[in-house]
Amino acid sequence: TSRSAGYRIIFTAKTGRSRSYLVRFQIMKTEDQVASEIVDAAIAVHRALGPGLLESAYEACLAYELRNRGLDVEQQKVQPIRYGDLLIDAGYRLDLLVENKVIVELKALELVLPVHHAQIITYLKLSGISVGFLINFNVSLMKNGIRRFVNNFKS
Repeated sequence: TSRSAGYRIIFTAKTGRSRSYLVRFQIMKTEDQVASEIVDAAIAVHRALGPGLLESAYEACLAYELRNRGLDVEQQKVQPIRYGDLLIDAGYRLDLLVENKVIVELKALELVLPVHHAQIITYLKLSGISVGFLINFNVSLMKNGIRRFVNNFKS
């Protein structure tokens, strides 16, 4: 997991005095492990809430679920556009950025269109992140609402 873990280390000086220190570290997850947690969490949220709510409700609940699983989650993260030396904040926002490794774009639509696929692909290219999900909660069976995207583009 990416939860904080720790070990107690005892140092003894030449004088014979001992000091105890608690050393904390983060266990990093791979993109695939993070992706698996995202899918599991999305299914859990969908089971609890079902289809029919607003995207913002699913975003809040999915972020909560992922944080409870020990993952770092940023909501509505600004994604600027870089053009040469110019950095443009054109109003693009990633719904969720999980562990700084996986982008999650959420929808609550009757029909996901090709423009929504283009949106997640663009976010992956702009951010340099390799893995993203387009998750539509307005489905009767959650597995039908999850689409994984992989960007092999290296900037």
